[in-house]
Amino acid sequence: MDKARILFVDDNQDILDGLKRALRHEKRRWDLFFINSGESALEFMSANRIDAVITDIRMPGVDGVRLLREVTRLYPNVIRFVLSGHAEEEVILQASKLAHQFFPKPCNVDELRTSLERSLSLNELLADSHLCSVVSSVAAMPGVPEVYTEIVEKLNSHEVTVREIGKVISRDPAISMKILQLMNSAYFSIGREVSDVVEAVGLLGVNSIKYLVLSVEMFSQFDQQKLNGTGFHLEESIDHSIRVGLLAKKISLSEHAEKRSSEESYLSGFLHDVGKLILADNFSLEYRSVVELEQSEQISLCHAEREVIGADHGAIGAYLLGLWGFSDAVLESVAFHHAPGNAGAMRFAPLTSVHVANLLDNARADEHPDSVLESIDFEYLSSLHLENRLPIWRSLGE
Repeated sequence: MDKARILFVDDNQDILDGLKRALRHEKRRWDLFFINSGESALEFMSANRIDAVITDIRMPGVDGVRLLREVTRLYPNVIRFVLSGHAEEEVILQASKLAHQFFPKPCNVDELRTSLERSLSLNELLADSHLCSVVSSVAAMPGVPEVYTEIVEKLNSHEVTVREIGKVISRDPAISMKILQLMNSAYFSIGREVSDVVEAVGLLGVNSIKYLVLSVEMFSQFDQQKLNGTGFHLEESIDHSIRVGLLAKKISLSEHAEKRSSEESYLSGFLHDVGKLILADNFSLEYRSVVELEQSEQISLCHAEREVIGADHGAIGAYLLGLWGFSDAVLESVAFHHAPGNAGAMRFAPLTSVHVANLLDNARADEHPDSVLESIDFEYLSSLHLENRLPIWRSLGE
C-alpha cells in the first residue's frame, strides 16, 4: 500500500522546519512535503498526489482560505487542516467552512499526529474514491455547527454559567424549540411545563445540552424540501436520533460504564444516522431507489444502500465525523451500529448501547416490533455475556 502523502504549507520557514524535526520519525510511513507559499502548494498538487494538507491562514499571495477553497474544488477527497495563530474572526469563519479541523500555533504535535492518523485511516471505510470525494466535500460545507462550537469554547475557557449557555442557545429559535419540546416530553416527567430555555439547560445539564445542540443543528442545516423527494423525513430523523441518544446513555449507565463512555453513548446515539443525510442530500435519485429497493425486496436499509450506492450510512457517517475529529468510540458506534460484531471489539462500549437503543426505538414505533428486534445482534451480545440484559434495557425506553 502506498504511503500517505502529507503537505504542510506556511510562509514561516521556522514553523516548517520545526514541524519537519518533530515529525522526522514519521517518514517511515508518511511522505512529508513542506512548502512556503500557497501558489507553490497548488502548483505542487497539480503534479503530485496529496492525501492531506495542513496550512496556515495568513500568507501573502494565495492565503490559506484561498488555498483551501481551491483544494476543496479541485481535490475534494484531500483532508484539510488549518494550523494557524490568531486571525480575524471573519477569516476564521471563512476557513471553518473549508477545513475539517483547526490546530493553534504553537501546535501540540502529538494531537496533530493522532488526528492525521485517524483521518487517513478513514479511507479504509470507503473503498470507492467517488464516495470519498462526495463525503469530503459535504463535510466542509455544513461545518461543525456554530452554536455548538460557541458552547464548547465557553466550557473550555472558564466556569460557564447555565444562564450564559441559555443565552447562546436562545439566539437559535429552532434549537430552543427542540430543547423545550424534549424537556416537556415523556422522557422528563417533572410535573409541570418548562417554557424557559435557561431553566431547561439547568434541568438537562450542560453536557446533555451540548450534544443536543450538535445533533439538532447538524440535521437542520439540510434542505427539507430537497430531502422530501428521497423518502427521508428530517424531523422524524431528528426526533429518533435524540431518543436513541438518551436511551443509549441510560443503557450505558445501567451497565455502570464510566462517565466518558456514557457521554460518548449519548453523543453517538444523536449522530448515528448522520450518514443518511449525506446520502439523501447528495444522491437524491439513488436514495429514492434505495428506499424503494428496501421496501420491495424486504431487505435492510444498509443492504439496499450498499447495493445501490456502494456504501451504507454507517460508514459514511463515521467518515464525516472522523474528518471532524470525533473520538474513536464515536466513530466505531456510528460505523457499526447495525452490525456491532464487525467492529471486532468484544467489550461493552458505546457501540453496544447505540446498537440496542436504535433497534429498541425503531421497534417502539413499528407495527411489528418483534420483527424489528430480530435484527439485534444476539451473537454479539452473547459474546459479551449480556444477552439476558435486553428486557432491562427495553424497560428503560418505555
